[in-house]
Amino acid sequence: MSEEAQISRLLTHRVDEVIVKDNLESRLKSGRKLRIKLGADPSRPDLHLGHAVVLGKLKEFQELGHQVVFLIGDFTARIGDPSGKSKTRPMLSDDDIKSNAATYFRQVGRILDISKCEIRYNSEWLSQLTAAEFIDLSSKFTVARILERDDFTNRFRNQTDIYIHELLYPMLQAYDSIILRADVEIGGTDQKFNMLAGRDLARRAGTLEQDVITCSILVGTDGVHKMSKSLNNYIAIEDSAEQMFGKTMSIPDTALTNWMELVSDYDRAMVVQERTALEAGANPRDVKMRLATRITAMYHGDDAAIAAQQEFVSRFQKKLLPTEIPEKIVLNDQAAMALCADLFALSKSEARRLIEQGGIRFDGSPLENPLMHVHIPPEGMVVNKGKLHFVRIKAQ
Repeated sequence: MSEEAQISRLLTHRVDEVIVKDNLESRLKSGRKLRIKLGADPSRPDLHLGHAVVLGKLKEFQELGHQVVFLIGDFTARIGDPSGKSKTRPMLSDDDIKSNAATYFRQVGRILDISKCEIRYNSEWLSQLTAAEFIDLSSKFTVARILERDDFTNRFRNQTDIYIHELLYPMLQAYDSIILRADVEIGGTDQKFNMLAGRDLARRAGTLEQDVITCSILVGTDGVHKMSKSLNNYIAIEDSAEQMFGKTMSIPDTALTNWMELVSDYDRAMVVQERTALEAGANPRDVKMRLATRITAMYHGDDAAIAAQQEFVSRFQKKLLPTEIPEKIVLNDQAAMALCADLFALSKSEARRLIEQGGIRFDGSPLENPLMHVHIPPEGMVVNKGKLHFVRIKAQ
């Protein structure tokens, strides 16, 4: 592919908007090495396939010889990005932030050449701001501008609390761009307001404004909301082949086109072929099976993807148990609610809800009374949560 074709693809493929497209295209064709910023707050230890959409775009920049700057938002994670949130996010402890951040490089390295990335932490500069400097930075933003955000506007209209520290988030993200001398910032469409704040601050500071690329949003496994760690509707980049395959098979049929376009390695012709087949009455399960195999192969290789497919067919189409089930020794005669909370790392209230909804089975049968004590036979029994989580238990 020629460099001109690469630039055209970079500015259009899986892209929702480029601000300002003509300017960025000119800069890309100039031959100058650009600094491309992506920020990620370590709010949870897992990066997911939604992140992979943006990381894939960064890979395209790397292939053109530009400098990728991967920013770990260890300071801003204390606030929690309010983008798209209808309520205040819980503040994380320093230990949680450090633990989560430590996993990111390995995960990013599955897509990017991490050795060529510039890795930075925004605590380097944000934690060093004096009160006077913080006030001066705050003077560059107006409350009216910040409240233009849809999420804040909706919360204000619904009389839902908006805390002062949440209003600071776009300002701090903008300051990151100034410190990093970002030529381009990239993120999902939900990040548009925050990234434009970087342009506003640069304009006020008299420095060169960063261009902005917003990538199309991947819907989560629920098929409704964007893929999100906080909504638990995600597939982690480091999920096992079996988990990745099984979770992909669980997505609603309505999400198939979105997933084929954004997270598969299908070319445009393949996406059109599969979509045409669906419109002609093809079984969505078969289309989904091919998609799940391709996504799994991208992260685990062809052999692991085929094995995951075979395992899935055995378990769910032939109604067989998994070939490998972890074992756990537990106390006998526990209340089902307490037992399941321990087995699947749930709160007791969450375990109770799942049991009452028939979402947990004991040797294949749902147990609807969460307070019922479970007697474990000498040979043990298999407990499963949904279609993907199985544990063989035996009594002490």
